[in-house]
Amino acid sequence: MPTDTKRVRGPEVSQSPSLFLCKPATVLPSQGPRADGRQRDQVDVRPVFVRCGLVSQAKGSAYIEAGNTKLMCCVYGPRETERKDETDMKCGRLTTDMRFAPFSCLERGSWIQGSQDKDLSLMLHESLQPAVCLNKYPRSQIEVNVMVLENSGSVLAHAVTCASLALADAGIEMYDLVLGCSIRQDGASYVVDPSYMEENSCSSASSRNQGGLTVAFLPSLNQISGLQSDGEMTEETLAAGVRTCIEGCYKLYPVIQQALAKAVRRAAPPPSES
Repeated sequence: MPTDTKRVRGPEVSQSPSLFLCKPATVLPSQGPRADGRQRDQVDVRPVFVRCGLVSQAKGSAYIEAGNTKLMCCVYGPRETERKDETDMKCGRLTTDMRFAPFSCLERGSWIQGSQDKDLSLMLHESLQPAVCLNKYPRSQIEVNVMVLENSGSVLAHAVTCASLALADAGIEMYDLVLGCSIRQDGASYVVDPSYMEENSCSSASSRNQGGLTVAFLPSLNQISGLQSDGEMTEETLAAGVRTCIEGCYKLYPVIQQALAKAVRRAAPPPSES
């Protein structure tokens, strides 16, 4: 019989479709130490590495690494805004764009911005805008671009911290730095700075207090600039979670200050020899 040359034949070696089925959510124990050795019900954040000024083409840039979570932020501007209205004539405009690299998650994604990226960009904008002195930049636009290189949990909280650090590195006038911290509530227990597995795990015990909380905090002014929560938590649990996140931001504050001080010393001109 003649061979059908127009039909694309399948590969000689095939795999079972069951390999590509979605795996059920992992059930993590609600007691004892966590998978990475940290303790539950304590403000135990992951070790953080921070560096400023890595991208020479941007006005300001920052890189943050917390465990296996890695993010890069670049700030461009202030530049003349394209669309001018009465609001832009009095103060500047802050735009945020947060995207996940295709290789950042367990399932390979797309370069096209999805609904999750748009929601995170909006939350990032709401957290940063109260801290930026936009009245100092009339008819101007400041662009903040965050790229998630690896997602290992608490992405929004570390994106807020990284973007705030990049804005300071760019010389943008701000009322205060913005630091982010998140927790995951699992019944009567909670974990601070949850990992990707802890964020997506299902609890073995059914309880009302199930959800996540992310707080953007201005440490010097002692004010909250952004709050995002999901799940179902009581009022007392939510208030206790906010206090825990604020304590986590205070633990992160000296690391951010030290990174900014190092960036300023590197950018400062060498002392003149008299």
